[in-house]
Amino acid sequence: MNVLVVGAGAMGRWFARTVRTHADASVAFTDLDQSAAEAAADAVGGRAVASDAAETFDVVCVAVPMPVAGAAIDEFAPLAAGAVVDVTGSMATPVAAMREAVPDGQRLSLHPLFAPENAPGNVAVVADAPGPETEAVVDALGAAGNNCFETTAAEHDEAMETVQASAHAAVLAFAMVADDVPDRFQTPVSAGLFDLVEQVTGGDPRVYADIQDAFDGADAVADAARELADADADTFEQLYERLS
Repeated sequence: MNVLVVGAGAMGRWFARTVRTHADASVAFTDLDQSAAEAAADAVGGRAVASDAAETFDVVCVAVPMPVAGAAIDEFAPLAAGAVVDVTGSMATPVAAMREAVPDGQRLSLHPLFAPENAPGNVAVVADAPGPETEAVVDALGAAGNNCFETTAAEHDEAMETVQASAHAAVLAFAMVADDVPDRFQTPVSAGLFDLVEQVTGGDPRVYADIQDAFDGADAVADAARELADADADTFEQLYERLS
């Protein structure tokens, strides 16, 4: 199986390394930054191809930022002789773009729910149009130790409003208001929150910005914080008991 990975970032490298190791696939990278494609190819063990290459591949995997996923699928899906796969982070938009670009082809949307350096982990799977190549990809992910579970694009994107957009907004809001408190004053709750701040702020800010743009969640966190701030003791107790 020969695979083209569109996007030479961390997630594209993770995908390429996984299918190369566990599906005996040959991999090629393309990226707007040709030097990035060459570096990824050197790191994973593949080759770099120009973005206007005309060759076809058994699998084309789109691993680009969410705002440009649709455009990348439109451009590169025609190079897929077998399957088009995306690992962009949202699902409704890429699935719709894949249906438009390859109505008769195999289509698979994946979302690894972890940073590549934390692999393996849970991987959300929408097998929109399965076939031999998409099944080989999912099998490779499983062989690498990932827990692949099937979902729908709508269910996935709704869940991301909570587990990504709202969660990140809550952690970052705490970071924005928290003082630098000596360790001797930390409680188990506050220490855990500061650990989360370190984890969230250690990533790529553009990725976190794209998540906030793609999924609702921050406004609801702000509304909830205001509700807590405005509550008197009795109302606060009622809110607390409702959450317990």
